[in-house]
Amino acid sequence: MDCKPGNIALSDSFDTSETRDPAEREEALFARLPAILKRAAAAPAYAEHLAGIDLHGVRSREALARLPVLRKSDLPARQKAAPPFGGFLADPSGSFGRLFTSPGPIFEPEPAAEDPWRAARGLFAAGFRRGDVVLNTFSYHLTPGGFIMDSGARALGCAVIPAGPGNTEQQFELIEAYRPVAYCGTPDFLKVLLDGAAASNRDVSSIRRALVSGAAFPKSLQDEFSAKGIEAYQAYATADLGFIAYETPAREGLVVNEDIIVEIVRPGTGDPVPPGDVGEIVVTTLDAHRPVIRLALGDLTAAMAGLSPCGRTNMRIRGWMGRADQATKIKGMFVRPEQVAEIGRRHPELGRLRLVVTRDGETDMMTLMAETAAPSEALSAAVGATLQAIAKLKGSVTFAAPGDLPNDGKIIADERRYE
Repeated sequence: MDCKPGNIALSDSFDTSETRDPAEREEALFARLPAILKRAAAAPAYAEHLAGIDLHGVRSREALARLPVLRKSDLPARQKAAPPFGGFLADPSGSFGRLFTSPGPIFEPEPAAEDPWRAARGLFAAGFRRGDVVLNTFSYHLTPGGFIMDSGARALGCAVIPAGPGNTEQQFELIEAYRPVAYCGTPDFLKVLLDGAAASNRDVSSIRRALVSGAAFPKSLQDEFSAKGIEAYQAYATADLGFIAYETPAREGLVVNEDIIVEIVRPGTGDPVPPGDVGEIVVTTLDAHRPVIRLALGDLTAAMAGLSPCGRTNMRIRGWMGRADQATKIKGMFVRPEQVAEIGRRHPELGRLRLVVTRDGETDMMTLMAETAAPSEALSAAVGATLQAIAKLKGSVTFAAPGDLPNDGKIIADERRYE
């Protein structure tokens, strides 16, 4: 069955692993996990991080969820203390293919393998095929973005123009000379190219499909590209992990990549959220050369129920839904999502929590909104005391019925307005 986007068959898949039974995939992933954990623990920082845990027994999502998370936001300080990788890799720097840095700074090694960032699968889903010429406008300078797309496209058998970002006049020359059929880059820069070409009468009509990432991709922009004959798909990728999830011709969420485990947890914790709830993305990779165990990325998403109509059977996510790093300064002190989560742990009778920060005149105010089926003055006083003990600040408590608070992953809502 063909679907409209670029005449990509809805049922096309990169390989049979994408369409296997979900239970079979889950069993295969967790059968491999203990060896990966053992490999990770050969590095001193992971050995400390995972100390006292029976790694051989981590063979299920429930067992994995009991391991501590490693926060991406903590990596710059840890890497600075133990350069270059914070002690989280057992292999020396020289064993990797390339070495990068991203803002933070965070230092990232590229495993010495074909398609080390697992990008080929997502590019295939976007319609990239052997023999295509690809214009890659992600940066090749120090950061891995350009190489993530480049290695994936070349693994598919594509020819890549390593254009990098900016310099539209030179981009037009490359496009008119090489006639690329595919584009990689941010959706914003693709729009710049198309608008610039229209204004200067340059021919970029060879581009018919695109894989975009690194910026918001609203449906309005997707429709604008489609109207110009370009079917663009998005990927959720990071500089440290490569492709985590990617869009398919079904246009229903993003399918999680193979050979990784994605969890969605309550921000500030490592505890998985109920199915469908918004939470923070946590990723574990099954790469023995560069294992990553429960890395909390600071991004929010939610899992989607059911399987994709495209035939791929892996977990689906809704894409990027905001940031989980919601630390907020109140009366000169930082309050963090993990502190709000600790209130929930001390009061298990509460459901979702949301700390709302407002301003009354020149004074910061905070109100903890908490879901509960049994509100009472005694519970309000107890929760208020816990809030003050943990945050070192006084705040009021307001109760809501179960399910009444927004399912948006927001733990701290800063609603202060300054005139």
